[in-house]
Amino acid sequence: MPPRGVKKGSKRDRQYKEIKKSEKKQGRSNKRAEEIAARAVNKEKARAGESKTSSRASTSGRSASSRGGKQSGKGPGGRTREQLYSDAKKLGIDGRSKMSKKELQHAVAGAS
Repeated sequence: MPPRGVKKGSKRDRQYKEIKKSEKKQGRSNKRAEEIAARAVNKEKARAGESKTSSRASTSGRSASSRGGKQSGKGPGGRTREQLYSDAKKLGIDGRSKMSKKELQHAVAGAS
């Protein structure tokens, strides 16, 4: 369900549906895909001045659309545990659910 204030057939509605479809394609649950899509649309609305209130985090930095899907992977923390777990699952690594982020990094790097 799109965020409040998003009219059916509008640009933001189409954006929401496309993001949700993309997240589901990446294996996210329906609930998680809806949450990610709604947050992304709300952030875009805030950046464009279409919302009544917006946080500093919503209006600073690069927008989701300009990042083109790039998120974690650079910087001190690297990829998220969820991303590493997903890769471990694709690679068929046993015991991945009990591994820490550091253990997942090591296992994924060794299996690649």
